[in-house]
Amino acid sequence: MAGVTSLTGTPVFVAAIALTAIAVLLPLAVWSKVRGPAAVRALTRVLMMVFAQATAIALVFIGVNREQNFYTTWGDLVGTGDYVQAAEDLGPDGLGGKKVEEAPKVKQQFRPVEDVPGGRVQATELDGKISGVKGDVLVYLPPQYDDPAYKDRKFPVVELIPGMPGSGKSWFKGLKVVEKLEPLMKNGQVQPFILVSARTMLLGDTETGCANIPGRVNADSWLSVDVRKMVTDNFRASDDPRSWGVAGYSAGAYCAAKLAISHPDRYAAAVSMSGYNDPGMEPASLLREDPVLRQQHNLHTMLKAAPAPPAVSLLVTGGENDGYQAGIALQQAAQHPTKIEVQKTTGGHTIDAWVRQLPQVFAWLGTQVKAP
Repeated sequence: MAGVTSLTGTPVFVAAIALTAIAVLLPLAVWSKVRGPAAVRALTRVLMMVFAQATAIALVFIGVNREQNFYTTWGDLVGTGDYVQAAEDLGPDGLGGKKVEEAPKVKQQFRPVEDVPGGRVQATELDGKISGVKGDVLVYLPPQYDDPAYKDRKFPVVELIPGMPGSGKSWFKGLKVVEKLEPLMKNGQVQPFILVSARTMLLGDTETGCANIPGRVNADSWLSVDVRKMVTDNFRASDDPRSWGVAGYSAGAYCAAKLAISHPDRYAAAVSMSGYNDPGMEPASLLREDPVLRQQHNLHTMLKAAPAPPAVSLLVTGGENDGYQAGIALQQAAQHPTKIEVQKTTGGHTIDAWVRQLPQVFAWLGTQVKAP
């Protein structure tokens, strides 16, 4: 969305530039012309300086946000956005007794995402029939998708989970995943994946931990059921878990690993960049509010408490205290057939560090997530 109500749209950016220009020019034009008692003149000049500083800060924030897409709407920014229409108790499998394969296909209307280079990213508004979540989903189709030589082929899928704050565009604008991977897909260094990034900020500025919490949110089912079904209903993709992976950074890294550990029947592999095992590490986490939920959704606890070791592969990357040690703990708790590879990285908890890892982690995903 790039309209007047969008924080990443051109109208807001242009308005910020105009206000900043006015704020800079105003003191130059009227500084010596301010009239009245000394206190009034001083106060007027102070207010002009404050206005100039405030507009400059706002312009920098809006510019950075346009580039990284942390917040896409005013509701996201001020914490009032609510994309949850219902949050029924869906049970351990997150399906609420329903069978996805028996549900009617829902054909979506897609629009091009014009501010992502390449023209291969499109967006839709998905009404999640299982989760009760309604939100935007972005989909990237690899170059081979429209190649006549591949017209009968289905493609593997990777869901992309942003950090907190973050939006569906964060991977495409901030991490520039298309710019980094598309040349590698074309020359065969990286498998051609369909890339999908759905909204994860569902309850204002609260981080859901990709969890199902009756009465609050069914974020797990939104990502692992509704979004998956939308992709298989509308594109040449299989619902075979061997053809699905999930990747995330920061809070999204926790979510990616959690979805794979929870649902080996939906995902074959996950990539966690600079993540954590304890959801309470995220200050805005919904799971942090309840000690029992926090412990239940700790990845280490989940892995050890699983009825059977999940048949999934995880690649965990990060600095010493920024994902690496958490990965080592998971690796030590894992039992066959769970496979966990841990790599220590440098560069800190930054976008640049994650961007540098993209070729490597997607090459790894190509060894774990198979084309149908």
